[in-house]
This record gives sequence, C-alpha cells and structure tokens, in this order.
Amino acid sequence: MEPMFLPQVEDPAEASGAYTSILQAMAAAGGPVSQIWYLFAFKPRATDHLLRFTQEVMRGPSPLSPGLRELIGAYTSANNQCPYCRNSHAGAAATLLDDEPKVWAAVRDLESSPLAEPEKALLRFVAKVTQRPYEIVREDVDVLHQHGWSDEAIYDAITVSALFNFYNRWVSASGVQTLPDDVHRERGRSLAEHGYLLQVGLSEAPEGT
Repeated sequence: MEPMFLPQVEDPAEASGAYTSILQAMAAAGGPVSQIWYLFAFKPRATDHLLRFTQEVMRGPSPLSPGLRELIGAYTSANNQCPYCRNSHAGAAATLLDDEPKVWAAVRDLESSPLAEPEKALLRFVAKVTQRPYEIVREDVDVLHQHGWSDEAIYDAITVSALFNFYNRWVSASGVQTLPDDVHRERGRSLAEHGYLLQVGLSEAPEGT
C-alpha cells in the first residue's frame, strides 16, 4: 500500500487515544491498515468528538434508516470521487439494506437503478448539495416534500451529505489509500454491525460527562 501524503500523521508513534489499539490490531492481523484511523489517532481530542458526532448522525434517531444514511454517504463519496469512503459505506449500506446489487446500482448510475422514486429524488438532492449547493432553492425542497419526505428527513439527509463532504476531503487530501474490495466489504459489514464507536472502544458519552 502506498503511504499517505503526511508521514508525521501516519507515524504510529504519533498515534494516541482509543485509536491506537485498532491500529495495533490491524498491524498484528497482517492485513492492510485502514489509513483513516491515523487521521483519527493524530489529534484524538478533536476526533473523539468527530466520531461521536458521526455516530449520532448515522445511527441516531431519524426518519431515514441507517441503511439509507449509509447509502447517502456512499453516494456523496461517489460524487466526490472518493473511492475509499464510497466503497466502505457502500459495504455498510449493503449489509444494512441486505441488497448489495441495489446499493451499487444506485451508486454507479442512480437513474437506471431499481431504487424507488422518492429515494432517487432524495439522492438527486444530495448530489446537488455536494456539487452545487449555491444553486439550491426552495423548489428543490418542495420536490422532496411532494415525494413524502419530512423536514426532519431532509435535514438529516443534508447533514449526512455535509458530513461526508468533510470526510471525502479529509481522506483524499491526506492521501488515504483505497483498500481491496473484499477488505472494504468486510470493514463495511463491521461498521454496519457495530457502528462508529464500539469498534474503537469509545462510549456514547464523552469522558468527563
């Protein structure tokens, strides 16, 4: 695997916090290391909050199912040409929705995919949030209302897409490398089953609360 663009960040000696154990476990297993964990391990006082925020956005109460939220994350990542996030979260969506072909059909070509029209409309809106947010007008939201989406659902879709726009840029600009497809599929399955906190041993509440 190619190194990241930031050797100081990828230096295991710089890792701290709960993320050190997952990096050590990956190294001990002998497989490829998901380099995104070096980003989390570099400044955990900030990234602990980021991971808890991600858990709430992706698994907290919402009119959008966790599977649909993971699909929004994968679709946003595809629009941003971020294969690392696209593949990982397509894997999670496939597990949660129990339909890998449908997930990949939507990610690769939304209009020809078997998604229902309300979901297609939501993902079209998500693409606009990612590519042309300055062009969004009230009529774009009205279309979603006509498809039965509530304000809360639209709010959550915007938040998921905005979060993944952050992650896509964080990952791509730091040089995080894409993993083999089978590894992304397995990591996506683990993410679907355990969420964003348990896999690194973080609790729901920040320390000191």
